[in-house]
Amino acid sequence: MKPRALTLPTLAALATLLGLAHLPAQAIGRLADITIVDRDTGAALPVHYARGEYWVAGRPGARYAISVRNRLGERVLAVPSVDGVNVLSGETAAWDQRGYVFSPHERYQITGWRKSDSQVAAFEFSHIANSYAARTGRPAHVGVIGVALFRELPPVPLPAPAVTPEPYSQRRDIGQGLGRLREEPASPAAAAPAEAESSARSQSADTVAKAAPMPSAKLGTAHGQRETSVVSHTTFTRLQEQPNEIISIRYDSRENLIAAGVIREPIARPYVPQVPRAFPQSDNLSYVPDPR
Repeated sequence: MKPRALTLPTLAALATLLGLAHLPAQAIGRLADITIVDRDTGAALPVHYARGEYWVAGRPGARYAISVRNRLGERVLAVPSVDGVNVLSGETAAWDQRGYVFSPHERYQITGWRKSDSQVAAFEFSHIANSYAARTGRPAHVGVIGVALFRELPPVPLPAPAVTPEPYSQRRDIGQGLGRLREEPASPAAAAPAEAESSARSQSADTVAKAAPMPSAKLGTAHGQRETSVVSHTTFTRLQEQPNEIISIRYDSRENLIAAGVIREPIARPYVPQVPRAFPQSDNLSYVPDPR
């Protein structure tokens, strides 16, 4: 039996007991490592644990990505949401919606709102009034990034072939039938089309309906410029209806997180003014030092 490893939630609880809950980490997760990456700098945003939640500080105007690395030796389905909105369909987020399938130990970055099989609109930290959720009339959950992770139901072994030979036409029909059966989801709620994500820059942005002005300073995620991001489709049968793990990361500007006490800056030393001296050069007179 393998020794039990400390996962980040366990470390976070330990840090709370030791009074170190504000020390930053980078990745969160047990089935997968979830990291928020500033795409303009390439740096992973430090994750702060405070009041039982994970937080990152976003930089207004910066593009970001949700980086997912599958930690398992099997496929995993990740259903991502930003500001309470599914990033593939634009629906108000729910567990049974579409997501991305990650091969064993695969790492990929989800870089924007899925517009087609070949394009996304980039995630950008912005004023809440310019967020996609607020501009589509859903501002209540702005400020949170979520990933619901599902393990895959193992495939059912096929029966052994009959010993008695069959005519060629019958063998072909049976083979086609089994092929459709293997590709068909166990139930409509259990399967999700899935995609793997890549990114490169492109142009142009869509416009969406405006909403009433929101409180200033708070960050949301805008519907940014179009970028090339090609995906393919596959089938995935979930091991269970509810996620095997849910990752939730809240975000806001650094200034707001400092004001809220989520980020604690080091205490600065008090300023001590220099005392003026009447003869500064004369005060430093010394005698000849001894030889070594």
